[in-house]
Amino acid sequence: MMQLMGEIIQFKKPKAKDKHKGKTLCRNGFHKWEPLKDKPFDVKQGKLVTVLRCIRCGITRTETR
Repeated sequence: MMQLMGEIIQFKKPKAKDKHKGKTLCRNGFHKWEPLKDKPFDVKQGKLVTVLRCIRCGITRTETR
């Protein structure tokens, strides 16, 4: 009589991508800021103002120095 072998299930460690699916960096406050080229600099009240945009989610913010 011939026996059939069962299927082998591999237990792999889940990848970080799969483990954290749905939790984006931007949602947790880790944006990737890049200065806008359209409006590079604007002088307002004697301070230098730079407009920044997040590459991942598209949120803009201004930074004064």
